[in-house]
Amino acid sequence: MTPLPPVDDFASPADAVEFAHRSEEQFARLLDFYGIDWEYEPRSFPIEFDPEGNPAGYFTPDFYLPDEDLFIEITTMNQKLVTKKNRKVRRLRALHPEVRCKIFYQRDYLHLLVKYGLEAPQDEGEPVLPARLPGPPQVVNLSGVEAG
Repeated sequence: MTPLPPVDDFASPADAVEFAHRSEEQFARLLDFYGIDWEYEPRSFPIEFDPEGNPAGYFTPDFYLPDEDLFIEITTMNQKLVTKKNRKVRRLRALHPEVRCKIFYQRDYLHLLVKYGLEAPQDEGEPVLPARLPGPPQVVNLSGVEAG
């Protein structure tokens, strides 16, 4: 019986793409491993316009999953850039309601990497938790002073 090749020998369509960030490459390799078709930055959507109505700003999501008809934006950067990407996705949804786009935040992304063995957990005893918990936001009083 011939042994299976090591995972490092896995030929990936991601090998032929030059990604802007390592996180995008890792995400593409995860999609490849599971046989999920994807396209990297295949389309830009106009989201800002000049006074004459001509496109003046665009948003280009990182991935398109054709079988799901879904765009995905990976964001593992600082909070200022996350806020900017959130604004772009909201604008995309307002101007192009037919376009489905999801954002993978840093914690969501790290959870995937750990879950599929692409990265070691940050602390061996603690799982990476999702960035958002379901339900309404909870307000916590950290000052110790009763609100009144």
